[in-house]
Amino acid sequence: MDETYIANLVARCQFGFTIGMHVVLATFSIGLANYLMVLEALWLWKKEQAFIDLFNYWLKIFALTFAVGVVSGVVMEYQFGTNWSAFATKTGAIIGPLMMYEVVVAFFLESGFIGVMLFGMKKVGKRLHFLATVCVALGSLFSAFWILSANSWMQTPAGYELAENGRFVPVDWWAIIFNPSFPYRLAHMTLAAFLVTAFLVGGVGAWHLLRDRTNAPARIMFSMALWMAALVAPLQMSSGTSTARIRWSINRKSSRPWKAPGSLVRPVRDSRWCFSRCQMWLIRRIIWKSPFRAWRRCTSAIT
Repeated sequence: MDETYIANLVARCQFGFTIGMHVVLATFSIGLANYLMVLEALWLWKKEQAFIDLFNYWLKIFALTFAVGVVSGVVMEYQFGTNWSAFATKTGAIIGPLMMYEVVVAFFLESGFIGVMLFGMKKVGKRLHFLATVCVALGSLFSAFWILSANSWMQTPAGYELAENGRFVPVDWWAIIFNPSFPYRLAHMTLAAFLVTAFLVGGVGAWHLLRDRTNAPARIMFSMALWMAALVAPLQMSSGTSTARIRWSINRKSSRPWKAPGSLVRPVRDSRWCFSRCQMWLIRRIIWKSPFRAWRRCTSAIT
């Protein structure tokens, strides 16, 4: 086996392991940061002790995911240069600033206010502490914005020119940032973060309810998670469909392998028909049938 192939395979496995671990932590950080913001807002509005108890409960978990996510993110940044040095050299003029904006705009905002969020409840006013929580939540969304902009540009590059030495030179930063697939990927990832967090919170709430059915914070946690999942799941399916369609349209413009002589690839019309049939079957099974069955079982167990 070729040594170059082995080195490339090892680099892919190492980077895949790092980013596979980081994306889970980043997803929970985005979802939990916004969930904590909602909990503190409800506590300030309704003055109920259950909301601040839930806030303090999930704040520790958020701090852990944020800390480990930062460490894995730093490792991933280094692997851009160690594992993919040729790619970093060719696209550094575009990928570098996008990653830098994520650090300056998002990470500095999060790290600047997370200390107040974690340790400032009794040291600053309630409104100032809520402002810190809002800034951390916004920082998580800004981080997703810039990272997904860089990732989407790798998939659908725009706003660049190729220099004589083969490097990508930025020409239009608006086209680079808001490349064709970026809005769909941003919506898809943000909804995924909210949906995953909803299932995590709902699972923890259900576990506490099984131990004690009179646990008021657990009931609130379980109810909020179910409502969020019910609202976000259909949107996530629609967002995923839009992401797939924009990717399909871009691939269709770039190449049409089914028109090559002797091609075994089916026409896009057939694949779209099969995709639509599968999608409608999933909608009927997942959205209309399964949630109502799960809801009846949970409510009967609680009551």
